[in-house]
Amino acid sequence: MSNDKITRREFIEKTTLTVASATVLPSVLESEAGAKTKLPQRVLGRTGAKVPVIAFGCGSRFLMYENEDEALRTLNHVIDSGITYLDTAMDYGKGLSETRVGMVMKTRRKDVWLATKVSPAARTRDEALRAVEQSLKRLQTDHVNLLHLHSLTTAEDLAKIEAKDGAIKALYELREQKVARFIGMTSHTDGAVMARAIEHNDLDCVQMAMNPSRALRFEELALPAAKKKNLGVILMKVTAQEKLVGAGAGKAAIEPLIRYALSLPVSVAVIGMPKVQFIDQNIAIAKSFKPMSAGEMDQLRSQVAPQRASLENFFLRHRDGDAV
Repeated sequence: MSNDKITRREFIEKTTLTVASATVLPSVLESEAGAKTKLPQRVLGRTGAKVPVIAFGCGSRFLMYENEDEALRTLNHVIDSGITYLDTAMDYGKGLSETRVGMVMKTRRKDVWLATKVSPAARTRDEALRAVEQSLKRLQTDHVNLLHLHSLTTAEDLAKIEAKDGAIKALYELREQKVARFIGMTSHTDGAVMARAIEHNDLDCVQMAMNPSRALRFEELALPAAKKKNLGVILMKVTAQEKLVGAGAGKAAIEPLIRYALSLPVSVAVIGMPKVQFIDQNIAIAKSFKPMSAGEMDQLRSQVAPQRASLENFFLRHRDGDAV
């Protein structure tokens, strides 16, 4: 095990779990009846599908379950607990995430809303079609519920996607063939570029980085554009790769960060959960969710505002699938 992984595990354990426990554990301990209540669901925009309000992120945090048996047990626990939305991508672990998910899909495909993503390395139609063919083999299925173009960055990147032979053409074809029931695009780099992508293209869903730091203007620019077209909005980077979680200036506990996410007009929040304790605690938060008032949301934005500039710099360089 590398020192990097030890550091991330220790950090997450000392911040996410410790900070969350003071607010979440009482609700967990209230009664067994609460544990049996169904995870809340919302309609995923124009798709009309109902999905749980939190999804299991199968990226770098899922890959921290290094033992394969443990990873598969975790996925089954996630599904059994009501988190039936799994969010993966071909870039996560160079196909390892999809391969693990596929081992579970072999017997539980009908239980799951399955989303995967086409690598930023495949921005032409033909490259995207070849990439999806390989993804389906790893996932051991003939279709996904949602297929995204992964990690939109700049206006130049959008131009490649929208070109005559661009990758968006592949997604339209795959949707028509029902290989992908619905299509979308993801971004954590630039809310203005994402807003243009929403306006220009016939998408069903978008997945965007939004949290109280309001880094890179997704909440201000891309979210209204998505709502105007009734797209299913999937929120990611709830904790900004844990950079917002903890005590001290610019930090917050996990419960208000999740409450903030679910108080926005979104359908679902994708969260990385590298420990089973986090899964159970986040489920408890979702089950006891009450929307934040406008004042509470403003207060949390002010609380984490000192981190906005550093987060913008981080996400401009960050590539999904990176370890940190």
